Amino acid sequence: MMAGLPGPRPRPDPVTRPRFLESIMALLNFRRPAPGAPLADASVEALMQGFSMEVMPRTAEKIADFRDLLPQQTRVYIAHIDGIPIAEMVATARRLREEGMEPMPHFPARIIANRAELADWVARYQGEADVREALMLGGGVNQPKGVYDNSMQLLETGLFDSFRRLHVAGHPEGNRDIDATGGDAVLLDALRWKAQFARDKGIEMAIVTQFAFESAPIIDWTRHLRREAIDLPVHLGIAGPAKLQTLIKFAIACGVGPSLRVLQKRARDVSKLLLPFEPTDLVRNLAAHKSENPDFAVDRLHFFPLGGIKTNAEWTQAHGGAAARPASSS
Repeated sequence: MMAGLPGPRPRPDPVTRPRFLESIMALLNFRRPAPGAPLADASVEALMQGFSMEVMPRTAEKIADFRDLLPQQTRVYIAHIDGIPIAEMVATARRLREEGMEPMPHFPARIIANRAELADWVARYQGEADVREALMLGGGVNQPKGVYDNSMQLLETGLFDSFRRLHVAGHPEGNRDIDATGGDAVLLDALRWKAQFARDKGIEMAIVTQFAFESAPIIDWTRHLRREAIDLPVHLGIAGPAKLQTLIKFAIACGVGPSLRVLQKRARDVSKLLLPFEPTDLVRNLAAHKSENPDFAVDRLHFFPLGGIKTNAEWTQAHGGAAARPASSS
């Protein structure tokens, strides 16, 4: 034995071992709250009203029935990843419609070849899945595959004039794919144009954002929107419960900026390193702010289920009260 180091401690006997382990786990905070443990916070439940969630066709396939996880008429965005056939996208939308959800497929401009392909997508979504809502995006590829470079060009085609609701992207921490300098002038001009388009066409519109992890920058960004006379409601992106390393990977890939420090700080805390990250504190802070500031631009929450759809749905059920009660249990 090396000098100065303590000798081996006696091991707990089988009778005391469970209590011993419970004490250690509690000390290190490794035990998660029960999934059904509510926040008992009326402001959180109010903010959770009408939340939405994002899926991909291949993650949606893992869910037996969305009615067991989500409330009736939950808006479910369908992410269109480059390379996924449109048939899979439409089939996912049709299934969601049949299970009582409101499908909202992505239309990423830079992966659409031409007007004919866009018209085909719109016709199939509307004809086969009764799609009434869409998310308009520039798309996550650097080089456009066809004639479109941004979502405004899609809107100008007239193919979306019959849609009931259109959402557009917002970036609380900027988007260097759009402005390499990190500035927001181009982003703000685009949002003004889209807001005017919605007014001219009589279409409901909202801004849905990339996820972030810190409330203060989000609140500052929404105030900035209002100062710039952009009055669209904000559906705020929230990263659902997931492993810390998973969130950091997605955050870096998606260009999450200053609020990434929240994850970095957590990664340095050994007592929390192995725990899944949950958005509880962020949602509480935002809910408290909205309770005190009813004109807060954040109107809804939009969840990115980075740790799995079922895991995210369990979190919403535990914290959303009646607003998150699954359709099958209503």
